[in-house]
Amino acid sequence: MQTINPDNYQQQLDEKLTELHATFLDIPLPENIEVYPSEPLHFRMRAEFRIWHENGRAHFAMNEPGQKTPYIITEFPIGSVLINRLMTSLITEINASSILSRRLFSVEFLTTLSGDALITLLYHRKLDDEWQSTAAALQQRIGVAVIGRSRKQKLTLERDYVLEKLQVDNQDYQYQQVEGGFTQPNAGINQQMLAWSLDKTRGGGGDLLELYCGNGNFTCVLAQNFNRVLATEISKISVKSATTNLHSNAIDNVTIVRMSSEDFCQALEGVRPFRRLQDIDLQRYRFSTIFLDPPRAGLDNLTLRLAMKFDNILYISCNPLTLKENLKVFGSSHQIEHFAVFDQFPYTHHLECGVLLKRTNS
Repeated sequence: MQTINPDNYQQQLDEKLTELHATFLDIPLPENIEVYPSEPLHFRMRAEFRIWHENGRAHFAMNEPGQKTPYIITEFPIGSVLINRLMTSLITEINASSILSRRLFSVEFLTTLSGDALITLLYHRKLDDEWQSTAAALQQRIGVAVIGRSRKQKLTLERDYVLEKLQVDNQDYQYQQVEGGFTQPNAGINQQMLAWSLDKTRGGGGDLLELYCGNGNFTCVLAQNFNRVLATEISKISVKSATTNLHSNAIDNVTIVRMSSEDFCQALEGVRPFRRLQDIDLQRYRFSTIFLDPPRAGLDNLTLRLAMKFDNILYISCNPLTLKENLKVFGSSHQIEHFAVFDQFPYTHHLECGVLLKRTNS
């Protein structure tokens, strides 16, 4: 089990930065790389724990890689203060009720900076009316929305989302974050990534194409810097949340299309038509910038070729290794103007990076 010591935070970040510089040794990075450290404790807004049953008691637990027997979790220092408070009250409630504890195998917490929370209880049995009434009483006592899940079953007692409020450049943004949908785990760092992206795209003008827009996390903030935004996302849950979030933040210059990055690239290249784009005139857009926030695998070849046609490329990456490979390709048409590092995952080897590239004259 990893020991979290906030006194060692800066050392672990320095080690990751040293490794990053070694990784990008053959890439011409700007002289000044911007570094955004995380809070050393209570930075993580979501958590998932295994439930370990032993001697008639349930415990929060995690597994070491390669180990079948888990270790017991009594506190979670990297988790939000709210997660830690809810852990204490919830495990007491679970152990006081055979209805709540029977065949419970996992618990998920989703919290926000604004103090909202959602708990999901996962079971290896079908949930019945007795469970629902017991869980409703639990929800009333702890003051947090509860969801029950088992195979092919989801029981939402009140709601299946939390409401987050983030402040970027002295402006508040409200986000619906749905259970099961992707959200940035480190909300403090997320605010810094949003502020950095907003600053680096100021004055770009024209229209923005955003691929992998998720629940509109970046979309809601960046829309103010462009005339219009066309955003794509493949997940139905995320598209629905993004639409809700645009409305909540009174943003009306964004169009969202539920398509994969690969399909949209084919549409923009005129390879083949798509019914989901039949009401959108792609030729009317004057794209100046493309924003990319891909999964860990990085960009596919189609998206790489498409991005190289844009004057500006804003790229947020959760994997420096795939980012490096993509930057090698972009090097033939663009140069790196800004490079930032966001310590989204302290005490791990992971680093989030932000890059702004501009087309070269050649």
